[in-house]
Parts: sequence; C-alpha cells; structure tokens
Amino acid sequence: MAVDLKEGMKIAQEFDVSTEPNCAVVYSISFLATTQNRDMAYAYVKTHKGYKTLDDTPCGKTLCEKGYQGTNDVATNEIKEIWKVASERFIGSASGNITAFVENADERSTFRRTELPNIIANKKIKTINGVDKFQFFQKFKK
Repeated sequence: MAVDLKEGMKIAQEFDVSTEPNCAVVYSISFLATTQNRDMAYAYVKTHKGYKTLDDTPCGKTLCEKGYQGTNDVATNEIKEIWKVASERFIGSASGNITAFVENADERSTFRRTELPNIIANKKIKTINGVDKFQFFQKFKK
C-alpha cells in the first residue's frame, strides 16, 4: 500500500497522543530479533485500564490503519521520521511514571535515540518503571 508521506507527517504532528498521568507505556523492538518487548507492552496495556502505548493513541492507531509502519528492513527513512515525531509528542505529553519494556534496547532504537532523551528532558516525568528516570538512564550510558 502506497502512503502519502505528507499526510503521515500531518497525523504525527496533529493527532492526539495524550495519556493520563502515569499511564504512558513504551517499548523497544528496533534492531532486536524478537517482538517480545512489544508483546509484553501490549499485554500490559490490556490488563491495566487507562494505560497506552503510542500505538493505542488516536495518532498511533491512525498511522497504523493507514499503513505507516514496517520493520527496520522495510520502513523508509520518511516513515521512521513520522514515527519519531509522534514519539517525541507522546513523551512530551506524558507525566509521572513511564512503564518501559526495553530489555536489550539497541542504541539505534527509537527508544534510545528519541524517547529516552525526551523522557529525561520532560520535567513532568519523574520515574521509569518506578525508578528515578536519571538512575534508569544510567544503564543505557556507555
């Protein structure tokens, strides 16, 4: 399915990405051999009322429904940029605790390159998985 990249960027920039305090959930599967982190995040959201991944927001749902997705092998740089913008907005609107399924997150992943730096910069986010966000960040520093 062909996608309109301008439409995708407009969705990423404008559609709702909000969550209630303490209800944002992130995961990392970029450059990993399995989707285990995503699968665990989706299972968590199903059993925790009000919790959302970016994929569960109107923005993420619309991007997925319109075909703006793919693995690292097939996603174009433009589609990756669309999701980067959506991820930045998702983290920017989050507050409190972030629930993260990021075991073995690759340094090239959206989580490491986009979401984690934005979590650190967002003064409204205090913890990741109940741990001070700065302490959590230490395990990803080289």
